Formats: sequence, structure tokens, C-alpha cells
Amino acid sequence: MGTDGIVLTEEDITGIKADAIVNAANNSLLGGGGVDGAIHRAAGVELLAQCRSLGGCPTGEARITKGYNLPAAWIIHTVGPVWHGGNQGEPELLARCYRSCFALAREYGLKSIAFPAISTGVYGYPKEEAARIAVREARRAQAENETLASILFVCFNSATRLAYEKALAEA
Repeated sequence: MGTDGIVLTEEDITGIKADAIVNAANNSLLGGGGVDGAIHRAAGVELLAQCRSLGGCPTGEARITKGYNLPAAWIIHTVGPVWHGGNQGEPELLARCYRSCFALAREYGLKSIAFPAISTGVYGYPKEEAARIAVREARRAQAENETLASILFVCFNSATRLAYEKALAEA
């Protein structure tokens, strides 16, 4: 499914051919479970070495590294919020994740970027709410960055894909 340069797919983000893929990282940037662990395993040990040199990343911010053994040239690591019911700034922190990633995409002149569903795994963010924020921020980034031609939302499973399909239909 694609609309105006936004595409949905249900596959493994580590195989995506884009200028950059986004890693839903933890604050240490040193790997973890889920998509973070998969990206670290696929990229190789050089990624861990570069991430060690970055000194971590606060929630809502992003850092960029080389893609190493991935088809993507770059990995943008962002730290999403843990869901605590929505009253502890989670929506703004999640939006800041996307804005930080899109700012790096602009700075590096990236034409394509692929996102996982940030914070919706072990961090527990409700998929539909997270998808609405992701789509809103993607539309904003498209309006502000003419270089950015393709935004790919890579869904881990059908439930996530359905949440993104709904968010795109509402946007």
C-alpha cells in the first residue's frame, strides 16, 4: 500500500533497501531485543563499536550510524518512550522520535527512510495511537523536505500493518 510517497510493508526491516532504516533502540544504543537486536545482528560487530562511541541517546532523540552489512547505507537509532498510560509525555516523546529521525534524514540528504513501529513492542505503546503519530509526522516531514521521496513503514505483523492502514486512511 502506498500513498503520496508513504508505503506500508510487512517484512523484516533488516532486508529493506532504503537510504536509511530506523532502529527502535534503547538508551544505551548497544543492542537489545526485538528490532534493535535484529538490526545489530544483521549489521555486524562494526555497528556495536560505532554505537559505543556515541555515548547513548536520550528518549525522543536520534543518532545516525553507518549501515555496515545492511542493504541500507545508514541506520538512524531513536529511543521511543515506554508506555505508562499516556499521561507522562509519551505522545510528545514519540513524535520527537520521528522529528529527530526526519531531521537527520534532511541533514544527510536522504531520499528514502524505513521505520519500524517505534515503541509498540516491549515498550507497550498502543499500535493505533503510535501509528497515528507516525503518519502525522511523516506527512509533516514530506511537506518540509522535498528531497525525501519515500517513507516506508515496515510492520512486524498484520496487527501492526492494520493499525498503520487505518492511520493512513484517516490522515
